[in-house]
Amino acid sequence: MPSISWTLRSAFIEREICFEAGVGLYTRRWLHRLTQTDFLADAPSPAAEFAFAVDGQPPLTSLSGDWRLLRAEVGHQTLDVTLETAALRVVVSYRLHEHVLRKGLAITNSGAAPITLSHLTIETAALNAGRADEQRLFAFYGVLPRELFFTGRAEDPAVIQQNVRSGEGWIALNEAPGILKRIDTAWTWRGGVSVLYDTDIFPFERTLDPGESFSSARSGIAFFQQDSAADPRWVMPTYGAEVLLKKGAAYVPPWIYNTWETFFRDIHDTLIHTLIPIAQRMGFDIFTLDDGWQAELGETAVDLAHFPQGLDAIREAVEAQGMRLGLWWSLAPVGPQTAVCRQHPEWLCRDRRDNVRTTFTMSGVKPVMCLATPYRDHALQQITALVERYRLAYLKLDLTTVFNTYGEGPGCFAPGHAHRGWAESLTRTYEGIRYVTDGLYARFPDLLIDLTFELWGQKHIIDYGLLAAGDLDWLSNVHDLDAGGPRQARTLLYHRALAIPTEAMLIGNLQAPIEPIAERFATALGSTPVLLGDLRLLSAEQIAWYRQHIEWYKKLRREIPLYQGFFPLGNWHQPDALHWDGFARLSRRGEGLIALFKNTCVEESAEVQIPLFGAQQYQLRSVLPAAPPVAVSAEALREGISLPLRAPVHIWEIRVAE
Repeated sequence: MPSISWTLRSAFIEREICFEAGVGLYTRRWLHRLTQTDFLADAPSPAAEFAFAVDGQPPLTSLSGDWRLLRAEVGHQTLDVTLETAALRVVVSYRLHEHVLRKGLAITNSGAAPITLSHLTIETAALNAGRADEQRLFAFYGVLPRELFFTGRAEDPAVIQQNVRSGEGWIALNEAPGILKRIDTAWTWRGGVSVLYDTDIFPFERTLDPGESFSSARSGIAFFQQDSAADPRWVMPTYGAEVLLKKGAAYVPPWIYNTWETFFRDIHDTLIHTLIPIAQRMGFDIFTLDDGWQAELGETAVDLAHFPQGLDAIREAVEAQGMRLGLWWSLAPVGPQTAVCRQHPEWLCRDRRDNVRTTFTMSGVKPVMCLATPYRDHALQQITALVERYRLAYLKLDLTTVFNTYGEGPGCFAPGHAHRGWAESLTRTYEGIRYVTDGLYARFPDLLIDLTFELWGQKHIIDYGLLAAGDLDWLSNVHDLDAGGPRQARTLLYHRALAIPTEAMLIGNLQAPIEPIAERFATALGSTPVLLGDLRLLSAEQIAWYRQHIEWYKKLRREIPLYQGFFPLGNWHQPDALHWDGFARLSRRGEGLIALFKNTCVEESAEVQIPLFGAQQYQLRSVLPAAPPVAVSAEALREGISLPLRAPVHIWEIRVAE
């Protein structure tokens, strides 16, 4: 068979993929159309499009000579290539999204015996943007400098490599969930980048019965040019929100109140009925009862000692105020005396010594159920009943599933579960989470599902695998006042904002009543806003202040797609007391907001530079403190403007001048 090629092309990317009998599947050319750079021009030979091991044998790659091309399906910026060998079928799926080319594998066992997959590489590319000594690499969500010889893991869903002279480079994205992801970069023995599942620390394994298929996570490769229309601060936020967010560009974040701090589990009927009207007067959309409403983890029964009338009256009171109810739920940890734990001990996770795996919770040490068992169906039924009964708008799924963040070991060693060993339990647990959330979305497509960092298995983690399973991530529990408060919340935000859609983040526990309240409010504008605290401590003037400014932001967010650009400003790498920091959230048209935080710096002004394009004229209006608008041009913003920095917090609204 002669060589066959297919070309995927957008305004920014062009990739030519080839199949050749006796050679296999490979990429011949990968062009950044903005600059006409072919990132594969210096590749010594074609790289394999994929690789994986079967039953521990040496990896099978796309360049193995015995692949047969069954078919190729070409659509609008899509390509599905189906290859077959002795007892395997692989569909290589390409999806082009303007700046980013995503790729995934579907592997089918077409043989007569079970097989085990391992060492799975989704993408390998000998990408090169110039000489090795003129490159720099950024990991940890693409913002922290690292060595070029780098292995990215749990907190590296995106790795960036850039030519320091040209400002051009590539971004590698890995959508494998949590602790299973790995990105390898190297310049000596292979060069370029590989996007894969982990093979050693938390190794990927997945068994396939005859006829069964496994669909991998997807990789993504984007090309960029600093300070242009393809600047990463435009490319990644837009792609993340429009493609990776479950609800896509249509998502407009609600304002969420949560009861956790300062009340923790000490919530009760009288308190909640007092807080509800205050939350409404402030402008919140969702009122959430966190841990403490339930009688026991893993059951829907209400703690009647704290809520003697149940939660129906709470829901009615919330809805009567024009808000919706949200609830916290423990997905895998359950009470030892619950019916599910007593009736199905075979569903419990076990450690390597065959002891029942337990985890610490605020209501005591609890056993953990394995999501690679029928427990996942039981959990889905319980949660479905909860959402239906209380008409929930928001669901916070929490606590240990695959890996505990506080020192308790990962995975499950129990025999008889769907996983055939400890390593496979990691993959199957993430699949179990996705099974539950997919079931909920099928029934309640508008439900906002929050998968907390504890559930996902690492402190402060958020990644593309989580976004494939849920809408939001309760990213952290920042202790206001005594642990950095808003500055620490902004640190979390800034460090992830390049790689992750900021409106997928919920950063607790900023408390609405703590002064300066303007700093809590402005910090919350960077993500999906969530505030906590004892609202009874707010004065009437503070409640009215919140209402005024929350309504301003809601109007702005309805009218402007703020998700399209995120620009950390000032001392954003490590916000501290002595320097100013801030951020801009803008549409590609250049409209949106700028928030600056003076902290205790001595400067009276801040230099702000944003790579807007075109020759638009804008009005820059100070919302906080209030002041009349001033005119500013796109050219001035590109070159840098000086903004006053006299108050603790400044917020500006930017609109195109009519």
